Amino acid sequence: MHRPSRIAIAAGIAALCAAPALASDREGLHWGYQGEAGPAHWGTLGDDFATCGVGRRQSPVTLPADAPPTSLALGFAYAPTALNIVNNGHTVQVNHDAGSTLTVDGKPYTILQFHFHTPSENTVLGVAAAMEMHIVHAADDGALAVVGVLFDIGEADNPFLATFWDGLPTAGVETRIDGVVNVADAFDPSDGITSFAGSLTTPPCSEGVTWLMVKQHETVSKVQLAEFVELIGFNARPTQPLNDRDFGM
Repeated sequence: MHRPSRIAIAAGIAALCAAPALASDREGLHWGYQGEAGPAHWGTLGDDFATCGVGRRQSPVTLPADAPPTSLALGFAYAPTALNIVNNGHTVQVNHDAGSTLTVDGKPYTILQFHFHTPSENTVLGVAAAMEMHIVHAADDGALAVVGVLFDIGEADNPFLATFWDGLPTAGVETRIDGVVNVADAFDPSDGITSFAGSLTTPPCSEGVTWLMVKQHETVSKVQLAEFVELIGFNARPTQPLNDRDFGM
């Protein structure tokens, strides 16, 4: 029997951050953001989701306004990717081409995909932003790192989002649109980044994820936000207890 590589395992784990329903629904573990399948019940939906209810380092969290900068040494080497876009019913994600990396204390992580939540899942002083982007990375050993970017409402369309926003597919559809996009255009690392130990924000809520939150907020227009909400609706897990975790680790 062929044994999957570590990067293949990592890819499968990271896909859960945005598209677990593609696998879990086939096993009868349906989840969502409201009602009996909503976040308050994820931990009881099946054994595979138990960490959602009992985990001690769960995401998202509430950040302080003065969250300290990360002590981790970060290096960004992002390249353009083709626009392979999937709407899995829980979010819209862009599956990233190989070759773009984030280095954390000398350890390389490869971008797998990026996706969106509205309103934001992580908050500042308990206040949610209009939207949040998660850039999901995996290392060869299966470790995960997520860069989080918060978006407030602005007057003009966000130029990074505008590159592909008109091509967002409807639920259950995967599409490829012309052009490329570079995640490096979505945020500026020099604006400051804080960090904390956390988890996936969707079932199975696996822990051991390194979270890197960009402190400067970007903007999204009301029209762009409305287009996303029309497709996906509310898709944010409530913030979770910190349980003595520190920021800026």
